[in-house]
Order: sequence, then structure tokens, then C-alpha cells
Amino acid sequence: MSIVSNSLKRIKPSPTIAVTSKAREMRAAGKDVIGLGAGEPDFDTPDNIKEAAIQAIKKGDTKYTAVDGTPILKKAIQGKFKRENNISYEVDQISVGTGGKQVLYNVFMATLNPGDEVIIPAPYWVSYPDMVLLAGGTPKIVKCSEENEFKITPEQLKKAISKKTKWLIINSPSNPTGSCYTKKEIENLSKVLIGSKHVFILSDDIYEHITYDNFKFFTIAQIHTLKDRTLTMNGVSKSYSMTGWRIGYGAGPKDIIKAVAKIQSQSTTNPSSISQAAAVEALNGTQDFIKTRSDSFKERRDFVVKTLNSINGLSCLKPSGAFYVFPNCKNLLGDKTKLKTDKEFVEKLLEKAEVAVVQGSAFGLDGYFRISYATSMDNLKKALDRIKSFCESLVKQ
Repeated sequence: MSIVSNSLKRIKPSPTIAVTSKAREMRAAGKDVIGLGAGEPDFDTPDNIKEAAIQAIKKGDTKYTAVDGTPILKKAIQGKFKRENNISYEVDQISVGTGGKQVLYNVFMATLNPGDEVIIPAPYWVSYPDMVLLAGGTPKIVKCSEENEFKITPEQLKKAISKKTKWLIINSPSNPTGSCYTKKEIENLSKVLIGSKHVFILSDDIYEHITYDNFKFFTIAQIHTLKDRTLTMNGVSKSYSMTGWRIGYGAGPKDIIKAVAKIQSQSTTNPSSISQAAAVEALNGTQDFIKTRSDSFKERRDFVVKTLNSINGLSCLKPSGAFYVFPNCKNLLGDKTKLKTDKEFVEKLLEKAEVAVVQGSAFGLDGYFRISYATSMDNLKKALDRIKSFCESLVKQ
């Protein structure tokens, strides 16, 4: 008899973490590996946020806090939603977790029963299906086409909804594609959802502030008729370069937020008191650096997309947000290259060119791979040169 639970056997380790770990091991062995797998900004946490944490330590704010966040942080989150999204939440409609991932995990653990379905548009963030499985639910994957910028259509959504549907996940800007839903697209999806009153919406907005080309961010909770069925998740990791601080938050119906706090009370209890103090400053302090950093990401995006589209065998859409691209490598798979899958493609790329990326199949769509351009232009130039040489060597075979 195995000591490992049956529920754990249903899931797999995170492929993105696996790629990052493999790249780290190769570097330790002396290899010049360029990692384009990690989903975190290469910028440092701003000094005013660091200073807020230092002052919190000096003041002795080092004790347990309320399970799901300090009152002052919840007030800051409340202000953020009103200021940036024109959404009003009461303090007891807000929960703070140890990163956005914990908020999502808690929501699924608190709401899913065996047989409940969660509609997950693919490509998806790698953790969504496994979190649903761990919570006893059933992922219902809807594959979205490159022709529609990897976004679910109202027709696809309508077809996917059943009596068992509990949640729909919307991630915009998207990991792994960088695709963003426009206000009009959200409104069109909402027309389907308004008539399906048993379906709740989980909106993952973690990349909200990383958008380009004058894209106007819009989140589904801004649609009044759906706000009471929407759980909006966000956090400070991406926009404020605070991945290691581990602060995420969710806002939504009071009964869900109360259930989430109950789950958290029996797992981690409160997030770090020092990280919470830093997050207050992140949300209430200057936001000027966000646009400057987004402009840097845009420059990198433009370079990466242009270069990828010049490589024989690859093609790549230009995304409107996040810091990922999702190039198509289908023309480099098959008998002519002896690479049958995108997984084999990225494994061979790491082995031969020492560039670490993540296969598209890890995100639910075969024939693609994800590049994170949250690294320096020097690294990107070297990496793209290596990718080009590698792809040319495949074509010449």
C-alpha cells in the first residue's frame, strides 16, 4: 500500500518550476544556460516598498495577524479596486493569502464538490487543472485557437457549460500567451454567463498592470450583474516585482471569502506580517514605476516577436500584455526533424542550445512553447540567436 494519497496521484509537478530547476542544475554544472522559463520580473522591488518592510520590523510588527490579512492591508486593497477598477467591496469581501496561488487553491478547496466542473480555457496557467483535481473537481478544458488569439469565444463557452459547471476561469492578461480580453469580448462572454446563474467566475488579474499599445484593462466584476458571482484574484507579485514576498488577494461574495478564511486558518494561517506591511505601501504608494517597467517589457516583447517571426519554422503572435510569448513550432515537428512533440523540441533546445523554455503542452495546447521575456535584453539577444541557430540546424537535417 502506498503512503501517497490518491488525490496527489492525480496531479503532476509544475512544469515551469521543473524547467527552472533543470536550468539551475545545468548552470551549477558549468553550463551557460539562459533561462526563459521563470514567470517573474527581473526588476527589483522598489525601495519605498522595501523601506516599509524595514520599518515594520523595527516597529515590532512581527506577530500573528488576522488569518486572512490585516485591516490596513484590506483597506488598501479596497482602495485599489475602487480607484483602478471602480468596484466597491466591503472589507469582509476581501481575503489576503500567501501569494495569488494560495488564494485560488483556497477558493477551489472551499467550493468544489466531487463532480463539479471548472471550465478552463487552454492555453492555461499550469496550476489551474491540478488545483481543481486536488480539490475534487473536474477540469473541463476548452482549447482556444491561435486564430482567436487563444481566447475563449461565447460559442465555446456556451457549449462547455453544463449543469455540473461550478466555475469559469478567465485569465487576462494571460499566462502563457499574453493575450488580453477587451471590454467588448468580456461583455460578449457575460451575455452567456448572465443566463447561466449557477456558474461562478474566477478572474485571475495578476498581470493587470502589464499591458501595451494603449490596451485598456477591463475585469468581469465591473459588470454589475456578475459581480456577486465573481471572485477576482490579484496580487503584488508581478506589477510590483514582489514574487518572493508572497502576497496575493481575492475579492468576492462574502460567503466564499468566509469559507476561504476557514481553509486558510487550518493551513498557513496569516501571510507574513512584514510582507503585508510592504504590500500596503505597494498599493498606497507611488505607482509611477509601473509604466516605466511596462515600457521596458514592451521593448523586449517587440524584439522577441520580430526575431521569432524571422526564424524559419516559427511564428508568433504579438500579445497585448504580461511578459510571455507563445510561439508556434508545429512546422519544426515531424519526420523531417525527428522531433515528434513540443516537449521533445524544448528538451533538445535546452540540451543543444542551452536555452530553457516551457513546452506548450504543459499549458494544454500542443505545438507551441512559452518564452518569458522578463530578463535583460542582452540575455534575450543571446537566447534568440541560439534559438535561431538551433531551428536552422533542424531545417537543414
